[in-house]
Amino acid sequence: MSNFIKDANWRYATKKFDTTKKIATDDLNTLKEAVRLSASSYGLQLYKVLIIENPVLRAQLLPAAYGQTQITEASHLFVFANQTNVGNTEIDAYLKNASEIRELPIEALAGYGDFMKGTINPMPEDAKNIWTSKQTYLALGNLLNAAAELNIDSTPMEGFNASQFNEILGLEKLNLNAVVIAPVGYRHEEDATQHYKKVRKSNTELFITL
Repeated sequence: MSNFIKDANWRYATKKFDTTKKIATDDLNTLKEAVRLSASSYGLQLYKVLIIENPVLRAQLLPAAYGQTQITEASHLFVFANQTNVGNTEIDAYLKNASEIRELPIEALAGYGDFMKGTINPMPEDAKNIWTSKQTYLALGNLLNAAAELNIDSTPMEGFNASQFNEILGLEKLNLNAVVIAPVGYRHEEDATQHYKKVRKSNTELFITL
C-alpha cells in the first residue's frame, strides 16, 4: 500500500508529453489488463475502450478536444465509450460468458439474469445511458492507477466535444458514446506542472466518520 500512495502522489494530470517516448507493448498490455479487470455494476462492463495510436486520426480529434495537445503528443489515447440501447442482448451475452468461464449450466444463472433484466430494462433510456456512462469512470480509475505504478503518465479529460468524437470515430453506429478520454505516455521535461505540489483536501475536510 505504501507504493500505491507513493504512486498516487507521483501522478498528476500531465499537460505536455514527450513525443519521442512510446509505451512498450508489455506495459500497454498491463494497462489493458488493468482496465479489463475493473469493477462494474453487475459485472456487465457496458462500455468499450478505444486505444488510438494512429497520428492522423488523433490529429482529426484534436480540434474536438479544443486543441489540447496531449491528444496528439501522448504515446496512446484511451477513449472510454459507454454502450447505448442496452437491453437483453448485453445481459444474455454476460450470462453466456459467465456460464462458460465458471463452467456452470446457463440455467443456474437464470435467476440472476431475470433480476438484472427486471432492474435494467424498465429504466428510461436516458437514465440507462447515464448509468452506463458512470461505469467508464471505474475503468478510467484502474487505468490511472496502473499507469502510475508503471511510471507512465496520464491525463483524464472530460474537456472534449463528445458528439464530434462520436462522429469522427463512428461510434454512434456501434451504439457507443464517448464519455471520458485519457492520453497516456511520458511527461516532457519542460512540463512545469510536474513540479507543482499536489492540492487535495485534508482528511478533516474530506472524511466524515459516523
